[in-house]
Amino acid sequence: MSSSFDVAAVGNAIVDVLAPASDEFLSGENLAKGAMMLIDAERASSLYTCMAAGVEASGGSAGNTVAGVASLGGRAAYVGKVADDTLGEVFRHDITAIGVHFRPTPSKGPEGTGRCLVNVTEDGQRTMCTYLGAANALTPEDVDPQLIEAAEIIYLEGYLFDPPAAREAFAKAAGIGRKAGRRVALTLSDAFVVERHRDALLDFIGANADIVFANEAEAMALFQTQDFDEALKALSAKVATVVVTRGAQGSVIVTGGATTAVEAAPVGKVVDTTGAGDQYAAGVLYGLARHLDPRTCGRLGALAAVEVIAHYGPRPQTPLKALAEAAGLI
Repeated sequence: MSSSFDVAAVGNAIVDVLAPASDEFLSGENLAKGAMMLIDAERASSLYTCMAAGVEASGGSAGNTVAGVASLGGRAAYVGKVADDTLGEVFRHDITAIGVHFRPTPSKGPEGTGRCLVNVTEDGQRTMCTYLGAANALTPEDVDPQLIEAAEIIYLEGYLFDPPAAREAFAKAAGIGRKAGRRVALTLSDAFVVERHRDALLDFIGANADIVFANEAEAMALFQTQDFDEALKALSAKVATVVVTRGAQGSVIVTGGATTAVEAAPVGKVVDTTGAGDQYAAGVLYGLARHLDPRTCGRLGALAAVEVIAHYGPRPQTPLKALAEAAGLI
């Protein structure tokens, strides 16, 4: 069956607010450096008030990834929930302006559009405090079967394992995709997601996933081991394709029983690591959707990740297609 989209993603629609911060500021606000934590509306308001002046940029993990796919010249679609407010319009405008298909039904509840307050220290580390807001109101009714059936790969954001209705939407999308013969990809998103939902994630992976994305810490947390090779072997036994990032050590892609190690791309100055994993996933997903070999997929991911860490914001500023063409990858 032909496809209209390379990737259709289901995720939390979030607008990022990024600002520079010192280690002293993080300590004073009782924020764990480099961590991601969920906060309520009151905390979101108080933290925003004391943060340094920053910039707003549409984000959300899966939203960033489909933005990267589009930047590579791919065909992408997105499913997520926003409110009928200013930030919701910012998110809708930003994602559709880069060519991603997004037709949301705005939330009618009291919650505003979700936002992530990102404090970035001088070493490029980002500390994220997320108020999900309307993103938490995603339901199965927001998942359009025709859109899911039209995608080569359905990409699911692990953060959606928290709210029950969103998890149902997650399962609906996976079920539609598998019935249509599409590949279902899952990103574990964060070690805290794994710790909270380990058993459910393992069940979901075994029943639904063709592709799993993780970083080294998430993969080891999933199997409660400190041995990376053990975690990689266990995950590879459950799913056809495993993609694991390892920071400066590059990444590993296991598919068809073969393991491909991909070196990290050369990095200049690290400005902000927000979105690095999301853009890596974009490169790999684009490659997989176009049936490229694992090494090329990994190199596309590394190229996209290096572009995004060179500036503030989680989405590419330089067209990834041009960079990939210059590198001879597409």
